[in-house]
Amino acid sequence: MTLFTFIEILGTLAFAISGIRLASAKRFDWFGAYVVGFTTAIGGGTVRDLMLSLTPFWMLDSTYLFVTAGALLIVIVSGPYLIRFNNTFFIFDAIGLGLFTVVGIEKTLTAGFPLWVGIIMGTITGAAGGVLRDILINEEPLIFRKEIYALACVFGGVVFGLCQWAGLGAGTTEVATALSVIAARVVAVHFGLKLPILK
Repeated sequence: MTLFTFIEILGTLAFAISGIRLASAKRFDWFGAYVVGFTTAIGGGTVRDLMLSLTPFWMLDSTYLFVTAGALLIVIVSGPYLIRFNNTFFIFDAIGLGLFTVVGIEKTLTAGFPLWVGIIMGTITGAAGGVLRDILINEEPLIFRKEIYALACVFGGVVFGLCQWAGLGAGTTEVATALSVIAARVVAVHFGLKLPILK
């Protein structure tokens, strides 16, 4: 298994857990929670692939179905512990955001597009699944609230470009990008960093 594949699967697991965790808070049944988790995990990548004129990635590999099932099992088994910690959703969502930003950028560059398109697609890959998740559970999408969310993905894209400019290896670049997105999200929430509200 390559580092990129590992990042993609880990991101799928993290986002699926975040979606299932919120679905459980809304008292969804197991199937409904699975649907929310799966949509969260594959939503952004599906939008990305359609915009790049590619077959949606999950239609070519059933792994993502099983990873989401594993996420559901994790929540079922450890549900009381996950629910006890209110920041569990935030942790898994931040990890998924960082990992999927990397996936989106790499797949866009592989398809032959320039880095600026990769940054946009990385942001879509990271954030769009969360938008679909919030719509399914009848919540205002997190990306439209005051918290810095999608901008963390953009920041990660800039870090990716800087790492490439510095001549760093692919693995180092991917890890640095993911960590920068996660760090930006954590710092923004911890210090309450927000964009001005449009009045």
